[in-house]
Amino acid sequence: MATSRPFNFSAGPAVLPIPVLEEAQRDLVSLPNVGMSVLEISHRSKTFEGILAQTEADLRTLGNVPANYKVLFLQGGASLQFSMVPLNLLGAGQSADYIVTGGWSQKAVKEAKRVGTVNIAGNTENENFGRIPRQDELTLDANAAYVHFTTNNTLFGTQWKAEPATANVPLVADTSSDMFSRPIDIAKYGLIYAGAQKNLGPSGVTLVIIREDLLARSAKSLHTMLNYSVHAENGSMYNTPPCFGIYLMGLVMKWAIGEGGLAAIGARNQRKAEKLYAEIDRTGFYKGTAAADSRSAMNITFRLPNEDLEKTFVKESTAAGLDGLKGHRSVGGMRASIYNAFPEAGVEALVEFMREFERKNG
Repeated sequence: MATSRPFNFSAGPAVLPIPVLEEAQRDLVSLPNVGMSVLEISHRSKTFEGILAQTEADLRTLGNVPANYKVLFLQGGASLQFSMVPLNLLGAGQSADYIVTGGWSQKAVKEAKRVGTVNIAGNTENENFGRIPRQDELTLDANAAYVHFTTNNTLFGTQWKAEPATANVPLVADTSSDMFSRPIDIAKYGLIYAGAQKNLGPSGVTLVIIREDLLARSAKSLHTMLNYSVHAENGSMYNTPPCFGIYLMGLVMKWAIGEGGLAAIGARNQRKAEKLYAEIDRTGFYKGTAAADSRSAMNITFRLPNEDLEKTFVKESTAAGLDGLKGHRSVGGMRASIYNAFPEAGVEALVEFMREFERKNG
């Protein structure tokens, strides 16, 4: 199975661990000792309740999630969280700080402005989002309801190396593209959310980890399905949850624990990224688009000398079994997404291809 597959550099939905796919394939028709598929069983059954509980337990173990945080498995992707965060956390007469470092944080701002007042506390748009702002560049409000930022920017290949300091203001993060790609101190955050389709599982599940005291901000007048408190009270089972996605996320959590946890995964991800950045920097034929101190370990973006060469690069790399390297349509260039499940051999294959491509075209 693994030997015939292309290396999948897609930004998401993205590569999943082969052992996870193989286990899901084996059990798809009939779960062990159940006789039915996970796609068929009731979400109110003891079997699914066990799957949900084990997924949460393994997620808490992997991420060292403190006991005073609720873990929610929701739907609607990070895009729905752009609305749910301010609807639940931004009270009347308050404002929220947003740090803008790319297209997804811009969309988060757009939705938050529909709810209340937004203060843009930092913005690198005038530098084409090529870097992460420094702490001394942020204009944070000590009375803000929360501070929102996007930890990793898939379009522009930048990543925060440390969280912004926000004193006593709750920190809210969209971690969709680097959640559990390295150790994370959950206790620094008031709320974390992530679409699962990068490092956590398949598309269709949204992970929300929220500190319990913040649930009191969810107004009872808020629409039920948009209310964090309702979902927490019902254990992510107010309505039919994305059962198959949660099952697969559970398999990914077990796989990640078996790989040595977040410290081991983070070290491997850093090693993969360093190999690719070293090739980008080697001669100047390739040019990285992100500032050196802001480079992402998940989404590595680079350009070639001209667009014609970029088109050729995409065509030939795809033919060589290196799939999904074309950059986002809004920015162009190349983008290699190398999430947790992406094998180191794939990075080495890309480096070898890049050297040969430069030899022929440089």
